[in-house]
Amino acid sequence: MKVNWIKSVTGFCFLLVWTISVQAGAYTEGKNYTRLAKDVTTESGDKVEVLEFFWYGCPHCFKFEPTISKWKKNKPANVHFTRIPAPLNPSWMPHTKAYYALEIMGKGEQYHEALFKAIHVERKKLYDMAAITKFLASKGVDEKAFTSNVNSFAVEMRARKAMQLSRDYKLSGVPMMAVNGKYTISAQQAGGYKQMIEITNYLVKKEK
Repeated sequence: MKVNWIKSVTGFCFLLVWTISVQAGAYTEGKNYTRLAKDVTTESGDKVEVLEFFWYGCPHCFKFEPTISKWKKNKPANVHFTRIPAPLNPSWMPHTKAYYALEIMGKGEQYHEALFKAIHVERKKLYDMAAITKFLASKGVDEKAFTSNVNSFAVEMRARKAMQLSRDYKLSGVPMMAVNGKYTISAQQAGGYKQMIEITNYLVKKEK
């Protein structure tokens, strides 16, 4: 009886160690995600900073949007999440400044999905500020206030910061997730949009 009990406990301990080992080795650095050579300074305090780099003109970002939006609503309590409209190309800058102008106006969330849908579903050519402004005005955005914010110092500074972060994180494309100034995850590395979120959650736990 005593021997059987010892065997049972030993078997349980082996199973527990095996399970933890599998969980810990579920994702491989350099394969499923990238560890940056140099950490990027974060602004999340005691929370784990998670960034999503995107571009409104990117079809992959549009496809990823429902997944990231769902995660955002149920993200871990210790996560500080921020979207970064990455200006990887000078032609992307109008979208970067439009995003930040709307954010300053308190209308970022309200028109975020609308801009994606206008470009990828309605096939509107919103690739310059004039077209973007006209579209947003048709949706009820105060054109004068929007234009004023787009040309403001505050938006210029945020756009420059987005550009610098894109460089610091060594971005080569979007969508891209970044965790706590240390890791990046692309859809190609992860194997899909759902997996990007799973690996993000894994790295958030790793950073606790």
